[in-house]
Amino acid sequence: MIEMVINARRKDLGGFEVGRVLPFHKRRMVGPFSFLVQLGPAEFAPGAEALHVRPHPHIGLSTLTYLFEGEIMHRDNTGATQAIRPGEVNWMTAGKGVVHSERTDPLKRSRGGPMHGMQAWIALPLETEEADPAFHHHPEDDQPSYENGGLFARLVAGEAYGARAGVPVSSPLFYVHWELAEGVRTTPPPGRGTGGYSERALYVVRGEIEVGDQRFGEGQMIVLEPHGEPTVTALQPSTVMALGGEPVGERIIWWNFVASTQARIDAARADWQAGRMKLPSEDDLEFIPLPDVPSTPEPAPPGA
Repeated sequence: MIEMVINARRKDLGGFEVGRVLPFHKRRMVGPFSFLVQLGPAEFAPGAEALHVRPHPHIGLSTLTYLFEGEIMHRDNTGATQAIRPGEVNWMTAGKGVVHSERTDPLKRSRGGPMHGMQAWIALPLETEEADPAFHHHPEDDQPSYENGGLFARLVAGEAYGARAGVPVSSPLFYVHWELAEGVRTTPPPGRGTGGYSERALYVVRGEIEVGDQRFGEGQMIVLEPHGEPTVTALQPSTVMALGGEPVGERIIWWNFVASTQARIDAARADWQAGRMKLPSEDDLEFIPLPDVPSTPEPAPPGA
């Protein structure tokens, strides 16, 4: 039932740790998910720098930010300025090009507090790879949820269990947040063998679970076989993200760019280098410069 296990690679970004799961050298994507990173958990002291991601560009993908704790202020060059809080979704479609920043609001920074969440990049299908950029914020009510017998489930994006989330996805996918009490048993959305999704995975944010007869803990992704229908059992209180969908084809990932051709990556690189991508109007005094590395297909840096 298990195809592969991927351990998150932890990296300190200067007082704030992230754990990158995708892309992995033996598994670049799961369905259309081309990048998955766990933000924190962290507890910032009052006045600490907290989250400070300067304006940077994206192409060819949608970003999905989802928090368990804390708050992030998003700004982009579509004109969007939006705080995201736990249970909400920020969905930004880069398409042919967008520039955004993610920061802790100065008032929140002065008070300190926790930060913990997930960020995913979802590669766009070829027909929407060059779509106009757009931003959508979705409150908790846009995500169907279920709670019973020690299981809480929220459909963050896509379709699963007969429900559909409000996020405007471009290809078939699912992204589910589970909170499991000890002893709770549940199952992921069905796989290819029963008319479900071709590719699926489980990511353990905290706690410990059993899949089949194997145990998995915090920071581990379990990539499931297409035809496997496993039962997941929580061995202690656990937070798990279930995700997957249909593949959209091979993609090249370089820095913050995702594209179907190297030529498109090179064009985006040149545009950012030349200053042809507009900065957010409310955050235009600084930006992240282009990395001084060759323009070859490499995994994006964690937390970019």
